[in-house]
Formats: sequence, structure tokens, C-alpha cells
Amino acid sequence: MIASMTGFGRGESEVGGYTATAELRSVNSRFCEVNLRTPRSLADKDGDIQRIIKDAFARGRFSVSIQIEEPVPDAPPLRVNQAAVAAYRSILEEIKTVAGIKEPIRLEQLLRYSDILEPEEKLEDQENHGWAATKKALEMACKAMRDMRLQEGLALQTELEERLHGIEKNLREGERLAPLRVESASDRLKTRLAEILGDGRIDPDRLEFEMAMLADKLDVREECVRLDSHLLLFREAIASGDPVGRKLNFLAQEMNREINTIGSKSNDAEMAHLVVGMKEELEKIREQVENVE
Repeated sequence: MIASMTGFGRGESEVGGYTATAELRSVNSRFCEVNLRTPRSLADKDGDIQRIIKDAFARGRFSVSIQIEEPVPDAPPLRVNQAAVAAYRSILEEIKTVAGIKEPIRLEQLLRYSDILEPEEKLEDQENHGWAATKKALEMACKAMRDMRLQEGLALQTELEERLHGIEKNLREGERLAPLRVESASDRLKTRLAEILGDGRIDPDRLEFEMAMLADKLDVREECVRLDSHLLLFREAIASGDPVGRKLNFLAQEMNREINTIGSKSNDAEMAHLVVGMKEELEKIREQVENVE
């Protein structure tokens, strides 16, 4: 089954009080491109996030949005810088002695110095909890997106199969008409030469040579065989379950080449009509292949 390149996925996970939410959106792209929008706490994890996406998908332009809710601390996330408090207290005591001030040092005097309080350092296991929640949420979002892309891919595959059948139907009719076209063209050639030269002046060897050349110019058997082969490879690719967007695009180009050659060898309206029908179906295939991962 093939997968579409467009999709959406969302995942949410909680680990150690940290709740992470990941949302993914993807659109068509020739390559795998990842644009991130993450909180500052995950700044050093950009490479890991990109690897998770690229391991899960082969092609597409991905927009990744991640949010983390940290647990509410029981106490303010600050601690006392005891060394700074002792230093400021010593300085204030010295100033009191020099100035002859007998009043005791008050707390508000020390609180004027902002560096006596400093942020509480996050423990390493707390940071690991945040990343663990993020990774799990991201993997859940990838799975949800993969399911959606496969669902859309099923609809794409159904349409591609219908278009392939349309090409085959016209191809089979063209193969039926091909020998009749050669026979008809040969009869017209003999009739025309007889009218121009008269039956007695026609060189049988020359006539046989001209008819062989005409048959070769109108023969489309090789093109039909190659086109059949491309159709078979195309079907095998879309049934493989692998990312085959680039392969399908190449096969569509090869099918176009063979159909054009068949068209160039067409010398009657009925055959030309079949070629137009194949080209119409192929154009719809090429449009849809642009959506395949």
C-alpha cells in the first residue's frame, strides 16, 4: 500500500509530572524537510527530533510543534546563596562599626541585593522526564500521521489502479488494430502503385521492399511490450508498501515515452484516438504520483 505525503498527527504524553504535546503537519515535497517550533528547554534536542521524523517518513515537508507543561513546584524555584548573604552581612557590619551605628541589621537591607537569591538548578532526572515525555508524544504523533497518510494513500492507490486499467484497455485495442493497420496500408500502397505505374510495370521485389519498410514504420509491438512491462512494474511498486514516489514518477515518464512513440507511428484516426485516451489517463496518473511518499 502506498502512502500520501499530506497528513496530520497529534500525540500527548506525561512522564514524571511533565506533559508534552506534539503536533505534526505534512505537505508534498521532493525531499524530507522538517521545520521545528519547540520550547527553549528542548533547544539541544532539535537534531534528535529531526532524526525521529526522518526515520519515520521518507518524503514530505513537516511542520512540528511541541509544547511542554512542567510540574508546579511545591516551593518557589529559588534558593538562598549563603555565601552572598554572609558576605553582604559582613560588609554591613563593618559599615555599622565605621559609622558608629548601633541598630541591628534588618532583613529588608539584605533583600536589596538581588544575588542573595538564585534560581534552583533543575535536576538531571527532571530534564530527562521532559525529554522522555516529548519523545513519546512525538512517536505517537508520527504513528497517527502515518495512519492518516496510509488512509489517503489507499484512495490514491484505487485511483491509480483505475487509470492503469484505462491505459491497458486502450493498449489492448491498439494491439488488436496494429496488424490490421499494416495490412490496410499495404493494400493501399499496392493499389496506389498500380494506378500510377500499371500492373505490368510494378517490380515485385521493389514492392516487397516498400511493403516491408512500411510495416516496420507502423509496427508498434516493441512499444506495446515495453509499455506492458512498465504497467506491471508500476503495479508491483504501489503494492510493495515501500516509499515509491520517485520510482512511480520515473515509470510514468517511461510510459509517456512509449505512448508518444506509438502515437508517432499512428496513421489513422482510430489509433490516434486510442493514443489520446492513454495520454489522458497517464496525465492523471502523473498528477497523483506527485502526492505519493
